[in-house]
Amino acid sequence: MCATDCSSVVRLNIGGKKFCTTVDTLTQREPDSMLAAMFSGRHTVFQDSNNGYVFVDRDGKHFRHILNWLRDGVVPTLKDSEYSELLREAEYYQLLGLIAGIGDVLNNKRKENEELDTELTRTDIIKCIQSEKVRFRGLNLSGLDLSKLDLSYVDFSYACLKSVFFSRANLQCAKFRDVDAEGSIFHNASLRECEFTGANLRGALLAGANLQSANLQDACLVDCSFCGADLRSAHLQTADLTNANLEGANLEGANLKGAKLSKANLKGANLQRAYLRQVNLRDAESMEGAKLNGANMMGAIR
Repeated sequence: MCATDCSSVVRLNIGGKKFCTTVDTLTQREPDSMLAAMFSGRHTVFQDSNNGYVFVDRDGKHFRHILNWLRDGVVPTLKDSEYSELLREAEYYQLLGLIAGIGDVLNNKRKENEELDTELTRTDIIKCIQSEKVRFRGLNLSGLDLSKLDLSYVDFSYACLKSVFFSRANLQCAKFRDVDAEGSIFHNASLRECEFTGANLRGALLAGANLQSANLQDACLVDCSFCGADLRSAHLQTADLTNANLEGANLEGANLKGAKLSKANLKGANLQRAYLRQVNLRDAESMEGAKLNGANMMGAIR
């Protein structure tokens, strides 16, 4: 099937659940997504010969929400645990707009529903960063919205940054040594040359972030999303990347010596010239399409 007619009906079988939509719905709102690529007309999509359904091997539980997003651009109202599941599916289908929308919703929910004992407000932060040297070492800034701010060179070392919203912020050369930033959102943030040594970033969203030459040595990166992130020349020695999503991430020249990649998704990742000594690549969930040209694999398990 070559889908060139935008009004043509598409029948989808997502893990056993069946859906009907149109090529226009699948290609217009998120033109850079996997679904848009499938039905752009550039590729042949194979249908079941009996009923005309295109099969996709994913859990279909949240696919109706994905279709509604593509139709209306509205993020659904869900439980927090279901947002995590929907986020995983959005990352698989490369729906960057939905990923950002989920991040916005989760941040707003935290601000509305959690009474967090923060020591500074967003306004306080804006006033502070006007000075030359800014330090928030050891402070509790949990739940703050610090999106789109220029926080370059700021020292957050040892701070509690749980659920902080850093989306699209400039954090170049900022220090996050030993911070607790569990569940924080760094979507599309600039994190070049940042220091995250020993940091807890469990469950953080770093999709689309620029982490070029960042130091994440010994960091806890369990369940993190680095979908499409720039990690060129990043330092990830002995970092824990268990269940992390690195699909489409650029890890060219990165140092992953001794990193844990159990159940990590490295589909389509660029690992050219990466340092992979003492890394067990067999533990990864997917290496499909990953580029390993020139990688240092001495002692690695493949």
